[in-house]
Amino acid sequence: MSLEIKNLSVSIGEKPILKDFCLTVPKGQVHAIMGPNGTGKSTLAKALAGHPDYTVNAGEALLDGQNLIGMEADAIARAGLFMAFQYPMEVPGVSIANFIRAALVARLKEGENFSATGYYKDLYAKMDELKMPREFTSRAINVGFSGGEKKRCEILQMAMLKPSYAILDETDSGLDIDALRIVAEGVEHMRGPEIGMVVITHYQRLLNYIKPDVVHVMYGGRIVKSGGPELALDLEERGYGWVEKEFEKVV
Repeated sequence: MSLEIKNLSVSIGEKPILKDFCLTVPKGQVHAIMGPNGTGKSTLAKALAGHPDYTVNAGEALLDGQNLIGMEADAIARAGLFMAFQYPMEVPGVSIANFIRAALVARLKEGENFSATGYYKDLYAKMDELKMPREFTSRAINVGFSGGEKKRCEILQMAMLKPSYAILDETDSGLDIDALRIVAEGVEHMRGPEIGMVVITHYQRLLNYIKPDVVHVMYGGRIVKSGGPELALDLEERGYGWVEKEFEKVV
């Protein structure tokens, strides 16, 4: 069982971004994607999530054998893919508790019942893990939230929805050290054989807390190098200049 991306080519308008992109993430593994700005990391995340501004010109994205390409965003989510955004949107008028509850109810199979008591017990337990005050349940999603609160809200949704695969697009962006640690610990707590994760980041510091099984370097719209956690340390020490010099002719 895996998230398997085969020869994916994606453009924004007339501009090609991803070029024959390939990646396989088995369940139970965490893969980190690093690389310079503008190389296509966030494009990958948004294209897989079904963002309408991104045109898939070729390729497949198979989630446990089901091709996500061409599916609507809500259908992709129901299939088991979760997307944690770099810049979470505000949703005025919709409370955190009602939003997550509606998402869970939408995924119920025929004959299944929703337990409100069980829901709030689980919700509060996960909020405690993320050090989120319980009064946040009644607050509108991300409205007036700090950067760290927005990211905790994203991870709370992920913890409650229990997706098969998750893409975290620069979850460390805008976080101070304490918020980074709390968010990363929340992600690590969900790690297990039933979920595969793709962590997109510029910086090795996030990977001090979320330990990747594999690190990929992305450049020119495709993966140009893969390795273990030590590759992230190498990037932190040397920067991305050597990646551009080594692979500019390849891509």
